[in-house]
Amino acid sequence: MTGKPIPTPAEPFEGRQHSDLDRADRFVIPLLLVSAFVVILNETIMGVALPELNRDLGISVSTGQWLTSAFMLVMAVVIPVTGYLLQRFHVRQVFITAMALFSLGTLLCFLASGFPALLAGRIVQAGGTAIMMPLLMTTVLNLVPADRRGRTMGNISIVISVAPAIGPTLSGLILDVLDWRWLFGLVLPIAIGGLVLGALFIRNVTEPSAAGVDLPSVLVSACAFGGLVYGFSGLGQKTEAATVIPPGAAIAVGAVALMLFVWRQLLLQRHDRALLDLRVFRSTQFSISIGLVLISFLALFGTLILLPVYMQYVLGHDTLVTGLTMLPGGLAMGLLAPVVGRLYDRIGPRPLVIPGAALVSAVLWSMTLFGTGTPVGGVVAAHVLMSLGLGLMLTPLLTGALGSLEPSLYSHGSAVVGTIQQVAGAAGTASFVAIMSAVSANRIAGGMDEITAQADGITTAFTMGATISLPALAATFLVRGTTTKTKNVTTS
Repeated sequence: MTGKPIPTPAEPFEGRQHSDLDRADRFVIPLLLVSAFVVILNETIMGVALPELNRDLGISVSTGQWLTSAFMLVMAVVIPVTGYLLQRFHVRQVFITAMALFSLGTLLCFLASGFPALLAGRIVQAGGTAIMMPLLMTTVLNLVPADRRGRTMGNISIVISVAPAIGPTLSGLILDVLDWRWLFGLVLPIAIGGLVLGALFIRNVTEPSAAGVDLPSVLVSACAFGGLVYGFSGLGQKTEAATVIPPGAAIAVGAVALMLFVWRQLLLQRHDRALLDLRVFRSTQFSISIGLVLISFLALFGTLILLPVYMQYVLGHDTLVTGLTMLPGGLAMGLLAPVVGRLYDRIGPRPLVIPGAALVSAVLWSMTLFGTGTPVGGVVAAHVLMSLGLGLMLTPLLTGALGSLEPSLYSHGSAVVGTIQQVAGAAGTASFVAIMSAVSANRIAGGMDEITAQADGITTAFTMGATISLPALAATFLVRGTTTKTKNVTTS
């Protein structure tokens, strides 16, 4: 490629203020943020729509569940490959591919006349969604100066937190007045608009390498992360798929495949040919931060799955009240994220991460006191406070983790973050539900009424989460600020 050099994030922008970016760069980051928001929003709209979809398409509940399960599986398989894609191809090429896949998948879903076509559309959508977040993070790391990176990563945290929070609520509102196909029809013009704008304005900010892809690594990666996500997602569920491939067997296969994957990457990275370069874990701060991110997502997704169950089956509220109960927490996390990003740029991660982890732990312990008579206001307050605690943690942890890497490892670090998010989300959901189900069944067998038994199971699951939060809180004292490395990249 030819063109002028672009300073990397850690390199001073000589001759201009750090607050100045090229006009094109100032446009690219918001475009990527909006595009990422749309694709992640789409990931969470299906839960509320599944009952209507099942009735309209004449399919069983377990069959309809594949619309979300297949989406998660494709995400788990594709995300580890994005590290290679972002090294091998230009940012512009990867963005166009991601948004083209997402737009095509959305169109297929909108036009779907039956379950097979709808499932195919969801699978194509997932391919584009999986690429978008690592692409966004890698682009930000290559464009934004280190002293402004926190506020930009704060905006990414808005995408991560607000999109899942409003997805179910928005889905419910659309389904009140329109057919389920409009869940995709209303998103389609936004996706196409993002694709066109990206094709016109996104420029290349990295220097691709000519390395080939290691196909055995791709296959083993698919077995590893796909097996783990499928297995964790299926624990405690009595579905048709679980009788064909038992979740426990899938987890075992995934664990063995993961060990093989790690072994092969350690061999390949000696020659810079790894599909997912594990040298990112040589950074102590990256390893500590990613461990804390994993625990954070375990708590987040576990809570998100249990609170609606608690609201509906224990407290007896309908889906509308349940959806509105969950909305303030996501919005609070989104509103806090830019503030946390600016504070990170000024004071670093520790003054934010430590109180955030303490708040999350305190809220989880308070949730162990939930019972059959807990007021809705108490549930909303707990969820909001927990969201604020996670908001104090996620932006500093993600920014510090990725900022501690060599620029050549940014894409691999972003892929690791995305993979951890998927696996932790599945594991958190499965572990919380499995504990709730086991304890509830045991209490019912002992003669306890069903509602009280359900409440007992939920609080026991929260006790597990609260217990895990204590070593996580201790680990936050090991978090340090990072000094980023530099290299020159060019644009065409």
